Amino acid sequence: MSVTGFGARLVEAVAARGNLCAGIDPHPGLLDAWGLDRDPGGLEKFALTAVDVLAEEVSVVKPQSAFFEAYGPPGVAVLARVVEHARDRGALVLLDVKRGDIGSTMAAYTAAYLGDAAPIRADAITVSPYLGFGSLAPALGAGEGLFVLARTSNPEAGGLQNALLANGKTVAQSIVDEAARCNAGAASLGDVGVVVGATIEPGELDLTGLNGPVLAPGFGAQGATVDDLRRLFGADLPGVLPASSRDVLRHGPDPVALRDAVRRTQASLTG
Repeated sequence: MSVTGFGARLVEAVAARGNLCAGIDPHPGLLDAWGLDRDPGGLEKFALTAVDVLAEEVSVVKPQSAFFEAYGPPGVAVLARVVEHARDRGALVLLDVKRGDIGSTMAAYTAAYLGDAAPIRADAITVSPYLGFGSLAPALGAGEGLFVLARTSNPEAGGLQNALLANGKTVAQSIVDEAARCNAGAASLGDVGVVVGATIEPGELDLTGLNGPVLAPGFGAQGATVDDLRRLFGADLPGVLPASSRDVLRHGPDPVALRDAVRRTQASLTG
């Protein structure tokens, strides 16, 4: 693996700033709570205030693309500025877009978000493997980061993701194992991660051979605690990025209060 691959960059970033992944989710309710209008102007004020604080504190920021896309072209323009500003301030950007398709369409999604020529240049994106893990091939192997949906935190996911395949593995475990094959031989941490909700039951998945990062949504507002994270992923949370958005963002719009909330959350992960 190239020393400039996403996995290597992530290891360096986490060593410097900790493993919290801070979401930037301009939910309409949060705009209301911040006293902002539900329009492109309010979106821009919210998102740029958040990124100015978060991107200087955490290793990874995770904008949720859908909340920006909901405002049409002006919202996508704000998203592009958020991604650029976050990277300029030293954070890695994990763009939560959950793309997944086949052939040239997947290649187009890759061109949109990954690589130096991408118009919205993220360090990593979330992707869906449910057209077959092989459908992600255009995005694999380029030294960029992918977080593949494996065992997500939403209650509706269990019936599909815990279903048994003919080989006796669950769907979720088969996705983890495919990601592990992509990371084989990586010197530090591979570029292909998985999404595993912090609210699932311990023992559902074997992550020991992954050699890649784990994005763990469900921490904070969705109910998962630091103790839950450690029961699932181990005491030191190696390679795990607990994701929190609303629990932190509700402390805005005051930048000082927002920064204090981020630092308290980070401290709870290392305490």
